[in-house]
Amino acid sequence: MRNSPPWILPAIPDQTGRVAVVTGANSGIGYVTARELARRGAHVVLACRDLGRGNAALIRMRGEVPGARLELRRVDLGSLTSIREFAAGWDRGRLDLLVNNAGVAMVPYALTTDGFESQFGVNHLGTFALTGLLLPHLLAAPDPRVVTVSSEGQRFARFDLGNLNAERNYRAAFAYVQSKRANLYFAMELQRRADAAGQKLRSMAVAPGLTRTNVLTGGANSGRGRLYATLTRLLVRVAFRPTPEGAKTSLYAATVPDLPGGSYIVPDGLLQLRGEPTRRGRERAIRDTATAAGLWQLSERLSGVTYALSAATATRLP
Repeated sequence: MRNSPPWILPAIPDQTGRVAVVTGANSGIGYVTARELARRGAHVVLACRDLGRGNAALIRMRGEVPGARLELRRVDLGSLTSIREFAAGWDRGRLDLLVNNAGVAMVPYALTTDGFESQFGVNHLGTFALTGLLLPHLLAAPDPRVVTVSSEGQRFARFDLGNLNAERNYRAAFAYVQSKRANLYFAMELQRRADAAGQKLRSMAVAPGLTRTNVLTGGANSGRGRLYATLTRLLVRVAFRPTPEGAKTSLYAATVPDLPGGSYIVPDGLLQLRGEPTRRGRERAIRDTATAAGLWQLSERLSGVTYALSAATATRLP
């Protein structure tokens, strides 16, 4: 039984003056996250792979939040070239908040443009590369945060550093939860490295719980046939909760003032599937520093992105 009232979206503090990037903001949790940050005054960049869907989301969001400060920019997390172009084109000075939301889930086997298994390549390597390339802009902010969306499913991953790229067979569900465990490792290791460098950066990870989005039916999953689509949509409608509820953990991690870096925010209900945002510190992955460090080194080698986290890189920008 809860001893405190539910955390509601109107509880988000004023975000005026903050500049935020939300990846995958054209639908689902990313859309709600971007909209609510904008509603509270942030300047929000919708970072989307498909500019057509992104523009439709932008128009819809402006209708829901008149006067919102929004812009659309393209980034494809399945392409290191696209990620580098996005980062090189950043012209807004400091970046206060990066929400690594975009991802794919349990898709048929495919490769990114750089030859990585798509779930590992998009969910982890793309997130790793984007964050690293935007890091100088984050460190220029007075109180920067990075929020990375993992999954409650990461608890069931059998993490294998030697098979992250599906070198030995491919199972969609296995690859998905492994990529989401990688998200958690990444967020915690980023915090450790920021702390060691004396930086004020706060890195958080979140699990949204079972949430109604199109991640299981859209994108690469859209070609799996009518029966799959019908059954999956029925399951999502019956068993999953509304999208704004799933976005709560992201918004909580992005905006609660006194939340410490290295926090893992999950729903407080059974198996982290639903409930209100709460901080959880008992995950094995949070304490597994050796695997996190190994993943970091591998990610730098595969992506070609090296993080500049020395104190000298922090130059304050307006």
